[in-house]
Amino acid sequence: MLDHLAEGPASAPPLLLGPSLGTSYALWDAVAPELSTGHRVIRWDLPGHGGSAAGLIGPGATVGDLAGLVLALADSLGVERFAYAGVSLGGAVGLHLAVHHPERVSSLAVVCSSAHFNGAKPWEERAARVRAEGLGRLADGADARWFTPGFTVPRLVRDHRDADPGAYAACC
Repeated sequence: MLDHLAEGPASAPPLLLGPSLGTSYALWDAVAPELSTGHRVIRWDLPGHGGSAAGLIGPGATVGDLAGLVLALADSLGVERFAYAGVSLGGAVGLHLAVHHPERVSSLAVVCSSAHFNGAKPWEERAARVRAEGLGRLADGADARWFTPGFTVPRLVRDHRDADPGAYAACC
């Protein structure tokens, strides 16, 4: 099962929060406390990221496979219907859930994401590079890709560096 953190009243409407590739559920640290005043916030980690086991995903995985893991998490927590917000890959998971399981998704926020991320080739190349070299080089450039000059969130960069290369590549 995906590692997760649940916050807020158990009786509140559930809100699932999906992370971007290379981050953990810490991506939501700054907003989760506010969101959890009116929702049961459930943040989750991608396979091989944060506390989720790398073996939950393998080569050839799809966004649909990730969505299946999210549904399994929701089921294990007794959550039938939920609001969902996701960033980048987490947003793509939300899009998949909304299209293929509309009865489960009450509302959707998709942040910096797409239903199609410039085709498969760049992601296949990134996956091959990560399998061969690890995540160090990509993590070294994370600040420039993710943040405006002079701003960083060291925890997220560390999460990127610490992700399992094989699971990261499978998420690509």
